[in-house]
Amino acid sequence: MQAKLQEQLTADDAAIILARLPKRIQDALTARANEIEYPIEAVIEMAIASFLDTEALSFVDCKPGRGQ
Repeated sequence: MQAKLQEQLTADDAAIILARLPKRIQDALTARANEIEYPIEAVIEMAIASFLDTEALSFVDCKPGRGQ
């Protein structure tokens, strides 16, 4: 059986990752998710992407689906 590849983190995956991070990082990611009204899984993805690639999607003006 071949595993299905996912393009995005699931909410369950994000919860597992978040639980294994230091408390201060958990708090910072959660606060940022609340601030920009994004699901935590998207914020974790953006944090990893911006660390790996400075040209990646960033948190600046990040409000998809709002026509901005």
